[in-house]
Amino acid sequence: MSRPCALNGNMAAPTTNSDDISASIARILNEKHSPEHLQVLQTFTALLQDREYRDAVGGKAFSGLLKVLSRLRDELQASSGSDYNLKLQLAAECFRAQRNSCVQSSRNQCLLRELGFVDVSLQLLRFLYTNSKSRDGVFEPVRCGIQFLGNLAVGNQVCKDDIWQRSFPDLFLQLLSVDDEKTVSHTSMVLHTCLDEAKVEELSEPQNIQLALKVMELCRTQPELDWTVLIATQHFLKSAALVEKMYAAMSSCERLTLLELISAQLSGEESLDCGVPSNVARFLASAFQKGCGAVLTLATGSASSEEVLQEALTVIGLLDVLCEMTSHQAQFLQDQPDLLVTTVELLKQVHAIGKASKNIFSSAQNFSTPSDEDDPSSESPVVSFKAHLIRLIGNLCYTHANNQNKVRELEGLPLILDNCNIDSNNPFISQWSVFAIRNLLEHNRKNQELVASLERCGAADYSALRELGFQVEERDGSLLLKPVRKDA
Repeated sequence: MSRPCALNGNMAAPTTNSDDISASIARILNEKHSPEHLQVLQTFTALLQDREYRDAVGGKAFSGLLKVLSRLRDELQASSGSDYNLKLQLAAECFRAQRNSCVQSSRNQCLLRELGFVDVSLQLLRFLYTNSKSRDGVFEPVRCGIQFLGNLAVGNQVCKDDIWQRSFPDLFLQLLSVDDEKTVSHTSMVLHTCLDEAKVEELSEPQNIQLALKVMELCRTQPELDWTVLIATQHFLKSAALVEKMYAAMSSCERLTLLELISAQLSGEESLDCGVPSNVARFLASAFQKGCGAVLTLATGSASSEEVLQEALTVIGLLDVLCEMTSHQAQFLQDQPDLLVTTVELLKQVHAIGKASKNIFSSAQNFSTPSDEDDPSSESPVVSFKAHLIRLIGNLCYTHANNQNKVRELEGLPLILDNCNIDSNNPFISQWSVFAIRNLLEHNRKNQELVASLERCGAADYSALRELGFQVEERDGSLLLKPVRKDA
């Protein structure tokens, strides 16, 4: 994923000596606008592509450029004469020159800020935004102006803070809402560049939350915009306060986008904190506990509306995220109050519903592509749901004696053993069951004794385990889960 820090376009080649530029720019202020003025600005823009020239250009040239930009701002606001389009082109070229001047030049960044370019540029951008739907040619200067802000902010905290103070939240929100993909992309770049931990916390305030929600909407509707995804993953997901406020304000469909981004973040992380702060993980666990009952509506067909279906899919998404988090050694979730209890109880309900009648939670051994439209498992949204419940239980019990004991007290051991069968609706459920049993028995004598007693009284069927290449063996009073010897 590219992360450009400077944006440069193709400029016209220089046509005059750079020493004459300041005087040429100054003459623009005293003459009626003409194509020759555009050529002067294009020449300045081209010269500024050269680093040596950028480092040497004097403040006089920039002061003249600011006066030209200010004049264009005033004239564009005051009239719509025959030369309106020429003025838009001149404004775009001013912005290009400003943009080029800031590339890898902290000197010019500070100089332009001190001269007042930020204020004048933002005033012009606000005006152009209000005319973006009624005027052709407006988006060219808008794009160039936003690129200037981006280059001004890169690596310069003072400029970042200045742009943020003058643009947040209204102008950012307005520019992210226009019907122009490049404008939205450039604005996202500026927003990403300006953000830091303190600014993310500002986004969680009620009057600012709409900007965060707009970024998330763009992640869903325009996933090809890398900058919005970077904003969400590198900034938003680091703040529990913001995640919680966004989640509360989102529809179920929008929540699914958030969960997909979290899953993508987790897939690339191997750190002990699972790539998501612990307080964010705990909030998501709480959301799963509160909403998990919604998935049961899928069994009876009571999910009559799209919103109810989306709520159930959100629960499924939350479960997937929790499985990934607890697979990344996120031990803090093992102590999340009632998470394990909720998961075991939900598994009981799903398992019982699936056995009571043929429905979406019933086991199946159909490994061909479903062709019967009446088949409840056809394109089922709960494929692997039960398997992932068992996976989460296994993760939560890994080297955790209290959770191992809790599953035994909740009568979860026989429940998991009853799922050691191949089920086409839950790929790998037998493997996840073996994994969970292994974690439940490890260094836990009471759990081992319970499983042994289930086998002796015939309450547990180990044939499925044996078919998977495992056997339950009692040794010195302990029950071990061992691979079956290939020559046995």
